[in-house]
Amino acid sequence: IVLQTDETIERDMRRLLGDAPLYVTRVPSAPEVTSETLQQMANEISGAAALLPQAAKFSAIGYGCTSGTAQIGPDQIDALVKAGAPTAAVTEPVSALIVACKHLGIKRLAFLSPYIAEVSGRLREVLDGEGVATPVFGSFSEGIEEKVVRIDGPSIINAALDLCKDVDVDGLFLSCTNLRTLDVIAPLEAALNIPVLSSNLVLGWHLCQRGNVPFNGLGKLG
Repeated sequence: IVLQTDETIERDMRRLLGDAPLYVTRVPSAPEVTSETLQQMANEISGAAALLPQAAKFSAIGYGCTSGTAQIGPDQIDALVKAGAPTAAVTEPVSALIVACKHLGIKRLAFLSPYIAEVSGRLREVLDGEGVATPVFGSFSEGIEEKVVRIDGPSIINAALDLCKDVDVDGLFLSCTNLRTLDVIAPLEAALNIPVLSSNLVLGWHLCQRGNVPFNGLGKLG
């Protein structure tokens, strides 16, 4: 289930999921990212899920919004998706990130987001409640969704390197499914010598786990 404004996740998922059958529906989303607009998506998720083929037997359905999941809540996302489409499992970037951190033993995570701290604050609270601290936070301070996809790779790399300089962390997270992160994971892991995770990477990994299909992974999560 992809946000109306997202230009990145479909391409990334086809890269990560390989030949696995993949179906996509869109959910209406506001052009401006705030806690309020993210919360409003809860009213649209079941309807978006209902536009998926009803005769298909889905092993897993993913909801593609990191900050939206943190605002609405993973349990509510699960219920809303299942109300609209038949599926054995539901995941989203927040639950996927938590599982990935436990899998890799990450307890102190550097957090880089396109959005202002107010939008990302709820996700940091959720992570902290699951035993994953986010001692450093960096942001591009972008509030317009269509501009997020246009943050280029070198800008992401430079911001991540600055964020992780002289800090005690055992992982880095690049938040947002619309941020083009897959091509920066390998160079960042080489430079930082820690696992580098992103919203689409962990979501694709967890979808493959839940759906029992091969994962074309990258870096430490490969």
